[in-house]
Amino acid sequence: MSAAEHKITQADILPYADYAARRTELRKNLISIKKNRRIDVGPFATFYFENFDTMWLQVHEMLHIEKGGEDQLAGELETYNPLIPQGRELIATLMLEIADVNRRETELKKLAGIEESVSMEVAGKRIKAAPTDYDERTTPDGKTSSVHWVRFVFTPEEISAFKSGEGRVVLEIAHPNYGHMAVINAESRAEIAKDFA
Repeated sequence: MSAAEHKITQADILPYADYAARRTELRKNLISIKKNRRIDVGPFATFYFENFDTMWLQVHEMLHIEKGGEDQLAGELETYNPLIPQGRELIATLMLEIADVNRRETELKKLAGIEESVSMEVAGKRIKAAPTDYDERTTPDGKTSSVHWVRFVFTPEEISAFKSGEGRVVLEIAHPNYGHMAVINAESRAEIAKDFA
């Protein structure tokens, strides 16, 4: 696995049996990294900042679960490669995690367009997130999906400020029905900063 490649290729994929044999170990090794890539914003929105390693594991998990082999691989690479940062950006999966089914339905109907209301403040500058190029995540009746993907594109100066560890980095959702923010702690900031090449 080489993060410098910034995309997963067929050569990076372990044979099914090899992955199955190492699955527990590989997932365990990524837990500590993923812990510092998770940022909770408010009561039920969670951002998971993705990188080569998280997407590499995700592709393997999909192949392991669905057992589609070579026929499935091209589709998984097409889906997950766009979620690997390319050096001047951060990409996050935004999950609206509401355990209670009834409450989930109610809340998701109030949050149409939530992916358009995300931003990050770095050294006093606001970087507005853009939804990644996926199908519409809101149904005609106004109910949004519980999973979104957002991209933050940085200038060189903003990257330097993020990597410096100085000042605050604040992740914010400014939706009319969900207004919350969180300061990204030092450990998470250092881990996420590795995405800048």
